[in-house]
Amino acid sequence: MSLPDNLQASEASPAWMNKADNAWQLTAATLVGMQSVPGLVILYGSIVKKKWAVNSAFMALYAFACVLVCWVGWGYRMSFGYKGIHFLGMPNVALDQKFLLAQTFNHNMFPNATMVYFQFVFAAITLILIGGALLGRMNFHAWMLFVPLWLTFSYTITAYSIWSTNGWLSKKGIIDYSGGYVIHLSSGVAGFTAAYWVGPRATKDRERFPPNNILLMLAGAGLLWMGWTGFNGGDPYSVSTDASLAVLNTHVCTATSLLTWLLLDILFFGKPSVIGATQGMITGLVCITPAAGVVQGWAAILMGIMSGSIPWYTMMVLHKKMWLLKQVDDTMAVFHTHAVAGSLGGILTGFFAEPKLNRLFYAVPDWQHYVGLAYGLQMGHPGKGFKQMGIQIMGIVYVIVINVIMTSLICLLVRVIVPLKLSEDELQTGDDAIHGEEAYALWGDGEKFESSKYNSVHGIDEFPPVVPKAGGELQMA
Repeated sequence: MSLPDNLQASEASPAWMNKADNAWQLTAATLVGMQSVPGLVILYGSIVKKKWAVNSAFMALYAFACVLVCWVGWGYRMSFGYKGIHFLGMPNVALDQKFLLAQTFNHNMFPNATMVYFQFVFAAITLILIGGALLGRMNFHAWMLFVPLWLTFSYTITAYSIWSTNGWLSKKGIIDYSGGYVIHLSSGVAGFTAAYWVGPRATKDRERFPPNNILLMLAGAGLLWMGWTGFNGGDPYSVSTDASLAVLNTHVCTATSLLTWLLLDILFFGKPSVIGATQGMITGLVCITPAAGVVQGWAAILMGIMSGSIPWYTMMVLHKKMWLLKQVDDTMAVFHTHAVAGSLGGILTGFFAEPKLNRLFYAVPDWQHYVGLAYGLQMGHPGKGFKQMGIQIMGIVYVIVINVIMTSLICLLVRVIVPLKLSEDELQTGDDAIHGEEAYALWGDGEKFESSKYNSVHGIDEFPPVVPKAGGELQMA
């Protein structure tokens, strides 16, 4: 019995390659890429003051391009290549034909070229998320140096340790389905650390930083949410039932988180904040990422409730009470939305991970190898569950330590070459002083004719509303 012509092996379609897997992997990678370009480009450019729209959007676009060149030059092989030292692969190029057309690692049924592309978009979005903590004051030239340095000396370490088959945390059995540790915890900690070294925005901007276009912000947020279909759905590296489960769990957790955050805003502040709902959406996406394909649907809902409430509490309550959080100017609150939510997701993964689903994802013969604490208790083997929880917490500590140390060293190195922060004149002017370009040919910067009291990703400030005077003029109440 012969195969149909479209399934016959050929030089361009070797017998080891599964066309469906390859097609889905390329599609998933492109969905993740669109989370950054144009997703976060739009989101960053619209959630900031008008005078920072061009700079914020361009920081994201630059990082995307820079990471790709570094990734194929040395980053991919440092993250997924042959073992160099205990926690890092050997640097090497990922450009030659023989390597790119060969079957990728772990017997996945598509070529290295597809894997290089897929892993690149994850590396790129990590740097862009870090940039979110630095919007509105970082010297663009310093950002140009920071991106390749952080990719090389921080991202590759955590990626190799957790995702590479040779990584020490990977061998211990850490569960990070799609980047709760490597991407979100890393970006949250690194962003917060870099924000400390760069310093705060201008006082006027820190006190009042209204979005210049909330509708465009929602468009960027929508691309981010829908792009997560590829973010979590692509990590089984195959068109599988586990991929389908990961996609559904992702959206269920995200919707639950958004609604939880929204209800808390209404309950405590009396208004349904659009910016708040967007933050709840992001924390849900982040929290489910390390667990997407290894937890059941009911667990995804519980994770959504916690991701919509615990980061809300740290952002709205603890942020205003803790000295360190108040001192560091984290523009997009990535510490709360990514570091807190990513850590929460990692811990909850250690609790809710279902052994049989882990067998589907990790393809291990012993389905009890990865056992969430809830199932360890249920099966009468609590030791296995506590062991998994311990590994998850160990991973959190490791990622925090690596990112605090490496990000600090990189910032100290960069500031020897160029200032990390813009000059006072540039801080006051924004885009025109930095790039010689402005986003809108309109006057004003949201300082006048502004009636909304929701003016920051961190919370609420009261401002007098605009009321009409006699004769049709406008004045502040």
